[in-house]
Amino acid sequence: MAQSIKIKIAGTEYPLMANTPEMEQFIRLAAEEINAMLGKYDARFPDKPLVDKLAFVTLNETVAKITAQRRLAEVKEEVTALCADTEAYLKGKE
Repeated sequence: MAQSIKIKIAGTEYPLMANTPEMEQFIRLAAEEINAMLGKYDARFPDKPLVDKLAFVTLNETVAKITAQRRLAEVKEEVTALCADTEAYLKGKE
């Protein structure tokens, strides 16, 4: 059952719905991470507007997501190749 939660990002509170306790945890962790990154950008670029800092956070997280997706695809290819090698080896043992 969906649960109503509130998170705060950059001082603004947002009401959200979390479908599971695990999703609630992920949302809260994401908000904490966003706020931590914003804090770092605030320290580095105190004169930049909030929208620019949020753009940096978004860019940083999107690059990390793309990197993780590509690495996952590589790992999947490695697993497929290892499975094929294992099957070929086992067939040769029969």
